[in-house]
Amino acid sequence: MADFSSMGAEGAEFDLFVEHGKVREFARATHASHPSHFRGDPQSPPATFLTTILFWQELTDGANPWSKVKLDPERGMHAEQEYVFYGPPPAAGARLRCRSRIESVYEKAGRRGGKLTFAVMVTEFRDADGKLVAEARLTGVETEKPPSES
Repeated sequence: MADFSSMGAEGAEFDLFVEHGKVREFARATHASHPSHFRGDPQSPPATFLTTILFWQELTDGANPWSKVKLDPERGMHAEQEYVFYGPPPAAGARLRCRSRIESVYEKAGRRGGKLTFAVMVTEFRDADGKLVAEARLTGVETEKPPSES
């Protein structure tokens, strides 16, 4: 069951390096075809490249506050992922300072699985000057009843 007191919880700051090789690997893995992902200086990564923060968060203790939400993995799932850019996506070679926070935890009436509990985590990406360049919004959902009871 979700912990509503997790709303507002913040993780520790961590760095994300937009590495040239990783941009190419990510573009290949996601079947991206735009030439700017593979060559050019600076390279332009696919917009969803920021998903790689999950690998960088785990390098810093306390960076990922998601565990504080306590959604049941047996009844929970990833519901949505959104990226908002405040200018062009960060180019290869950029170093971003990131911080995640639990923005909201709320409930809605569901049909098959009963009540649905949603949690939204927002991660901010800031450049070397501290300017907000992007945000990632991850939404998870938990059903009230286990799938076998739906």
